[in-house]
Amino acid sequence: MHAMPRRAAVLASALALLTGFTGAVEVSAAAPATAPATAPEAPSPDEYAASCITTIEGSRVTASCHNPFPRTDRVRLHVECERWWDIDTDSAPVDVLPADHVQLTQRCWKEVRAAWVTHLPQPGS
Repeated sequence: MHAMPRRAAVLASALALLTGFTGAVEVSAAAPATAPATAPEAPSPDEYAASCITTIEGSRVTASCHNPFPRTDRVRLHVECERWWDIDTDSAPVDVLPADHVQLTQRCWKEVRAAWVTHLPQPGS
C-alpha cells in the first residue's frame, strides 16, 4: 500500500522538475529576442555646471557648490529681496575648480524673495 504514495510522490517530483526546466528553457530562449542592453551615454564634454544647493534661512542665503566635471565653472549667487527698499545683491564670481567645493553667502535686510546661482564655463580649462 505504501508503493502507490511513493510512486505518486516520485511522479510529482519528476513533473515539478520537468516543469521547472521547461520554464528555464523558455526564459533563456526569450532572452536573446530582446534588444541588447546599451551602456549609458558618457556625459557631453560641454558639461561644466557645478552642482549647487541653495539654502535660505531668514534673511541669509547660502549656496554650496561642488564641481564634479573636469572643467572649471565660474559661479555667482544672486539674491532678490522681498521688500522694495531692500537692495538685491549679486556675489562676486568665484571659480569652482574640478573636484572642488565652494560656499557663497548673501543676505537681505528682511525677507528673501528668490535666490539662484548662475554658471559660466571658463575657456581653456
